Amino acid sequence: MTAVLAGVIIAVGLLGIVSLVLPGLVVVLAGVAVWAVPRGDALGWWVLGIAGLLVVAGTVAKYLLPGRALKEAGVPGRTLMLGAGLGVVGFFVIPVIGLFLGFVLGVWLAELVRLPDRRQAWTSARHALRAVGYSMLIELAAGLLATTAWIVGLVVG
Repeated sequence: MTAVLAGVIIAVGLLGIVSLVLPGLVVVLAGVAVWAVPRGDALGWWVLGIAGLLVVAGTVAKYLLPGRALKEAGVPGRTLMLGAGLGVVGFFVIPVIGLFLGFVLGVWLAELVRLPDRRQAWTSARHALRAVGYSMLIELAAGLLATTAWIVGLVVG
């Protein structure tokens, strides 16, 4: 029964990564913990440890790698902050998809203020959007790897 509950929690976490509604990796790790902790054996703790390491590595990578690409493209951090702020506003105005739409609008407006040309602003905004997409892919890959560790634990144990 705990395996089914853990699977549901993990699935919700993976959906949270894609939908940007939940802190997906944390939820995936919580799902693995729901399965591992009650077991109390070495396999459960190993699986939880491996999933934890994958979640930490994914979290670090999702911030470092896209951030480096943005820095190379010349997109300042304040642009992303404004995009995130308008994304939060957009989430409440148009639930779920408003987060993405608000982020895009915020990044474009910030770059439009910073840069003299609309094309330059859109190019810069595209770099920011690409970086966010890479961040989501990295987070999803980490979540899927942690899920794979859990599935291997299920099969072995």
